[in-house]
Amino acid sequence: MKGIIYDIKRFTVHDGPGIRVTVFLKGCPLRCLWCHNPESMEQKPCRVGKVLKLNGKDFLKEEIIGYEILAEHLFAELEKERVFMDESGGGVTFSGGEPLLQFDFLMEMLKICKTNGMYTAIDTSLYASWKNIKAVSEFADLFLVDLKMMNSEAHQINTGVSNDLILENIKKLSDTNASIVIRIPLIPGITTSEENIKDSISFLKTLNETIREVHLLPFHPTAKEKYKRLGMENTLGHLNSLQKEEVKSIKQQFIHAGFIVKTGG
Repeated sequence: MKGIIYDIKRFTVHDGPGIRVTVFLKGCPLRCLWCHNPESMEQKPCRVGKVLKLNGKDFLKEEIIGYEILAEHLFAELEKERVFMDESGGGVTFSGGEPLLQFDFLMEMLKICKTNGMYTAIDTSLYASWKNIKAVSEFADLFLVDLKMMNSEAHQINTGVSNDLILENIKKLSDTNASIVIRIPLIPGITTSEENIKDSISFLKTLNETIREVHLLPFHPTAKEKYKRLGMENTLGHLNSLQKEEVKSIKQQFIHAGFIVKTGG
């Protein structure tokens, strides 16, 4: 079976425990205004241009972002890093985009990894059918779940979709005793409002008590060039990173509520 990916990052340490390989699957049903991987949105491979300078002249170099790969060929790439995974307690993380958008391919990869004793994690918004989520939960060792905004209307405006399905799926998944880490992007003036932080904490406290680890992901304006290359509007291009004191204050609120908190994944 083939899937469409756009990157494989080796030696990652922020997408689950230990040293990992993160596989980025192409395609996402959300359109988050702060997305730092805009090249992941469309599932089909896309052609982009990059301007190179040589001897004072500009040259346009085109490249294709995204390619098809067979499940067995992808696993062969993962196996190359097996020694680092095993020695560090790491594994592979399937990210995106939204990996659940390529459900069949994701399932195939999870089964292969499970059969071969490779620890797996899924980085997901959980904006998918519960049937598919339940199916992959039988093979995935860890879920890294994005919790962006609690207000449904604000979520619709900033991500393009309502959060009703997402919150429902988080509750259902927590009831299965799956291993879950909640990841919250800290977007200045959007997800960092006092109301959103308070409501997020209140929601998380209603879940299974096994869900006590929260990762805060501060916004960084590192994707500006990506938007330019893709010819996409960068609505939040004016935003700057949060001040350290702001991140510290939010972190303390989650710690005070009884959560184990990490900054940056």
